[in-house]
Amino acid sequence: MATFTKRPGNKVQAKVRRKGYEPQSKTFANLTLAKQWARLVESEMDRGVFLSTSQAETTTIAEAISQYGKEVAPTKKSVESINCRLKRLDRHLGHLTLAAVTPSTIKEYRDFRAETVSSDTVRKEVQLLSQIFKIAQREWDIYLPHGNPVESIALPKKAKARERRLQPGEEESLLNAAGEYGGFIGNIIRLAIETGMRRGEFTALRWEDVNLIRRTATLRDTKNGEDRTIPLSSTVVSILSKEPRHISGRVYPIRSDSITQAFDRVCKKAGIEDLRFHDLRHEATSRLFELGLGIMEVSAITGHKDLAMLSNRPVNSPAISCAHPQS
Repeated sequence: MATFTKRPGNKVQAKVRRKGYEPQSKTFANLTLAKQWARLVESEMDRGVFLSTSQAETTTIAEAISQYGKEVAPTKKSVESINCRLKRLDRHLGHLTLAAVTPSTIKEYRDFRAETVSSDTVRKEVQLLSQIFKIAQREWDIYLPHGNPVESIALPKKAKARERRLQPGEEESLLNAAGEYGGFIGNIIRLAIETGMRRGEFTALRWEDVNLIRRTATLRDTKNGEDRTIPLSSTVVSILSKEPRHISGRVYPIRSDSITQAFDRVCKKAGIEDLRFHDLRHEATSRLFELGLGIMEVSAITGHKDLAMLSNRPVNSPAISCAHPQS
């Protein structure tokens, strides 16, 4: 049977005890609301369908994000990007409890973020939030009264794939600025244009997986979850043969976000706008096609699993010579 106790501020705490269930309690603004809740809980217990919402009502988004960041994010290949998204979600939604987040909450967040960031950024942030709710239900045994609130809302449409290539003179300007900047970035840019390697593949590459005699490099546990071996042009072999060996065994002992930061600064120094490091992968892929390679050969080198991404790729570059050396 339910009991009701007055609390400070004219509030009322309702308690429900039933054999076979943990005691349930909740505080309300008045006695009427407390009785309504108690009757509902007792009815669900009597029918054997009661699920406690107490954990969802006391666990904040910030706490869920923290747990996800410790348990799940480190198992992902894009952990650095995920951690950045987690920080943004925490900044805007961290104060709410899991139970307080409704589809309307997500819609407001989606629309608010869309005012200042791209649709792809919004999609990734909201999809990450959806993943947190799924983990909370499946792995942390938290019952969510609204279910996964993300599943009932529409996400922004996926943006059209970028088709940014290097324009005449940009490669020379980029490399000159990288030379002035110093560090690894100049050689990484050259290798990215030659091989189409992803940012994370550079930071994971180890000397034991590079064979300068056979002119190959094996990229381990790539974004697609598989290893792949790529051919190395004479330019790449020349660059790698001059790189110093680090005690860690990594060819480039830096973080992925350091590559992005250095690249952005080099672009600014060179006066180049709207160029991202990932665009160099597009540039390399297009040049491979321009060399006469077929779609299967290119996908084997670049690691593209979705051949549709390659089949529609434009290969004509405005006045850019195919400087990729022959193997």
